[in-house]
Amino acid sequence: MQLIVFSKLLKDYSIPALIELAHSHGYTGYDLCVRPGYPVSPENAAEVLPAAARRMADAGLAIPLVTGPISLTDPRQPEAEALLAALAAAGLPRLKLGYFRFDPARPYWAQVDEARRSLESWEILGRIYGVQLCYHTHSGTLLGLNAAGLMHLLAERDPAHIGAYLDPSHLAVNGEPFTLGLAMVARYVSVLSLKDVWVERVTANSPSTSSGHRHGKGEVRWVAAGEGVVDWTEVFAELKRTGFNGPASIHCEYEVPADEWMGTFAREIAFFKRWNADLAD
Repeated sequence: MQLIVFSKLLKDYSIPALIELAHSHGYTGYDLCVRPGYPVSPENAAEVLPAAARRMADAGLAIPLVTGPISLTDPRQPEAEALLAALAAAGLPRLKLGYFRFDPARPYWAQVDEARRSLESWEILGRIYGVQLCYHTHSGTLLGLNAAGLMHLLAERDPAHIGAYLDPSHLAVNGEPFTLGLAMVARYVSVLSLKDVWVERVTANSPSTSSGHRHGKGEVRWVAAGEGVVDWTEVFAELKRTGFNGPASIHCEYEVPADEWMGTFAREIAFFKRWNADLAD
């Protein structure tokens, strides 16, 4: 499995600094966040992304996934095709889309139909530019929040151009077993997210803590790997059994004091490198 790091929380790192960080900790590349304010943004991607990819490749690193803005859902958006063209020019294979938000005031299936039409158009663009568009399972009031919901969106799409980005931590928040979720999206699974979460079930009147946030009927805190509710033994056993060998993006979204962040980063990388080594045995 190809261990990469999501650069969302490394916003102030230049491309050379990202390369140095990867070499220091021994992971293989990046899930490159391409959003406004980042070294590579939708505004400069045409010029900067191919150069960044070449520089990474020259340093022995890969960018198997680019994460776009969370608002990137409509293929008619001005930046959509330009971003795909930049990925194609850089020779990068995948783009993570944004999220379709659920409106409780509207019929669910009407919203699913709209999202499916958007994904059908994304698939056409993916075929033109040779890029796979990936949709991430993210808990909350979003369409495709788990594997079951995601299959409402992906069914009948071409997995060569539309992929599932499965997140065990968000599945845990939703109460969907990883083995079941992976089985449902088996034909589409392309990318995996690696992070951990602590979920404490609370009553409707319980106060929210300062470090966490309410998520349905649970208090959710993003924690260092191994400190949350994700059953990594189950996750990696199922990945080994099914032969998953795609990129796995380490998100590093744990909530720790700023002066502890980089130390936790090192432990996070080491944690998943150990599991990945077991997977390869």
